[in-house]
Amino acid sequence: MSSESTPVFTASTLLLKALSSAGITHAFVNWGSDHPALLEDLERQRTEARDRENSEGDDTTRPSIVTCPNEMVALSAAQGFAQATGKPAAVIIHVDVGTQALAGAVHNVDRSRTPVLIYAGASAISSDGQAKGSRNEWIMWLQDIPDQSAIVRQYMRHTSQIGSAKTVESSVKRALQIATSSPKGPVYLWARREVMEEEVQREDVDAISGMTGWPSVEPSALTISASTKIAQALLTASSPLIITSHIGRTPAAAASLLSLANLLAIPVISSCPSAVNIPASHPSYIGVTFLAKDTHWEKLDGADLILVIECDLPWIPANEKPAEGTRVFIIDGGDPLHLNVGSWAFEAEMVCRADGGVACQQIEEALIKLGVRPPGEPWSLDSSFDDARMESMVQFRREVLVRNHARVSSDLDKYEKLNIVGRPIRPGERDERRLSYPIRYVVGTLRRAVDQLVVSQGGSVLFLNESISNFPAVWTHLRPEVPGSVISSGGSSLGWALGAAVGASLGAKTLGVNGDSDKKGYNLVVAIVGDGSYMFGVPSSAYWMARRYNTPFLTIVLNNGGWNSPRLSMIGVTPAGYGRSTRGDQLTVGFGPDAPDYSQIAVAASSGWAWGARAGGPGGLPQTGQFSVDSIDTQFKELIEKAVRVVVEEKRCAVVDCALELI
Repeated sequence: MSSESTPVFTASTLLLKALSSAGITHAFVNWGSDHPALLEDLERQRTEARDRENSEGDDTTRPSIVTCPNEMVALSAAQGFAQATGKPAAVIIHVDVGTQALAGAVHNVDRSRTPVLIYAGASAISSDGQAKGSRNEWIMWLQDIPDQSAIVRQYMRHTSQIGSAKTVESSVKRALQIATSSPKGPVYLWARREVMEEEVQREDVDAISGMTGWPSVEPSALTISASTKIAQALLTASSPLIITSHIGRTPAAAASLLSLANLLAIPVISSCPSAVNIPASHPSYIGVTFLAKDTHWEKLDGADLILVIECDLPWIPANEKPAEGTRVFIIDGGDPLHLNVGSWAFEAEMVCRADGGVACQQIEEALIKLGVRPPGEPWSLDSSFDDARMESMVQFRREVLVRNHARVSSDLDKYEKLNIVGRPIRPGERDERRLSYPIRYVVGTLRRAVDQLVVSQGGSVLFLNESISNFPAVWTHLRPEVPGSVISSGGSSLGWALGAAVGASLGAKTLGVNGDSDKKGYNLVVAIVGDGSYMFGVPSSAYWMARRYNTPFLTIVLNNGGWNSPRLSMIGVTPAGYGRSTRGDQLTVGFGPDAPDYSQIAVAASSGWAWGARAGGPGGLPQTGQFSVDSIDTQFKELIEKAVRVVVEEKRCAVVDCALELI
């Protein structure tokens, strides 16, 4: 359309205006035959912007469009965007097939309680030219199914069809109101093609307003009786424990948890964490667990009170569980009964729907009213409590936590030292001296390099952890301090990290970290992935997007030669079975002996913009004679430091393919 043409406005104009007016700044899109009116209106926006400013450019649309060659990467990017900023993004995809191609990202965005608005077009209902946008391509008959939203409904907080131009604005606002209310999560809107081609007047477009009048539901709180009861129970418990998974998704809530834990010297364990819930340097931090047998807190069965707060799963009864009679209190801001999980049953004395951060503040306030005081101040409990005994009990716990924390920190330092052992060739391998690195060493070396080159210079870092079978080691040896500095998908569908790194980087530099406009962007984004999750992440799309939208990040591929998690599941059920010592490729969970060169996939996808290197693997050790552990250590450290500098200084993606022991 030329600048002299009269613009045509449609229901698609209203959709784009409603999204941007509601605060959606970015839409991650994968276009199809159901989107002609959207594409047309975006070009109208660009044309009008050029006419007004007498300038060229294609970044003038509202919302900004992020082209995504793969739908799962699009939704993962939108999830990462929202996780980094605290603000929802939009995803636009194509009919039933595009909805299906969202794939496992739908599971992740649901389980992580991340607000994302998904819009999908649909084939026109008319086929005789009765309306603009009627069916005129053969594929539209094949892409029309009876209930398109049923594909994703059980994962959505809300699904709705836009029936006419008149309902576009209210549909968007209601969807976003639901998506941003606890339990936050994805919503799905869809509309027929001719509905989105319906013409409207400019005044209809101008009439669209923001979200005023459509607020998110305010965070819920404990009742006074509940906060008092929990406070009294914590005060009188001799061995209390707090278990959480994701209270740290909100930094203020993490601070409230830390304050409560510090007041009574309560240990805190992160069960299947998807956020940094408590600083690793704090004495109350007793680690992470992914609930494999004998990996929970060593004193779980000795706890006499457990506060389960914002937690996906506190323990697995078949592996480890509290002793009979342990008092259990469950608090969750959106879904304390986990209604969207098929089976979730844990007995408790009290179950409360209350925001984790608000609840921690209330419990601490109740403790203060009871006479509890911060460390160093004398307590003033009433006569129904034994001041001296309880204060002494808390002080004893505090001393034990400090001693144990110092011991654990010292042990971690030892574990992170390089220990290389060459081994003979195994059947199917082509090199007699394969160099592999211990996972603890890899993560420790990465952390120290990032601390030296970025954190010590005042820079901010975001780690995205999708290491799967190495989850516990990565969380433990990153030793995170700052809430929001490490995140994961919150679910179990692989392929989140690469797209999420693009979205998180884009969101942070646009809106600020956690929505703080004074903290624009991260100095470094690091995705730590297994070789399996790397392939699931569609690197051919993710690294193209990273270059296109200038979102460089470092990828550390923990390459153990395949999918270790299915093998571990097999061993967990049949520990002495045939498969325990079977090679991964023979077991059909391995990618060897000729595995992909993961770093060069990124280089190719970005037309040479990304930088990549392998660390270890076949030929990594001398064929004959001795080798120096110190020289191997130095080479690896220099490689990691170079990769960090490529991202931080050269503003390019870097990928380091790190060889671990093969499965």
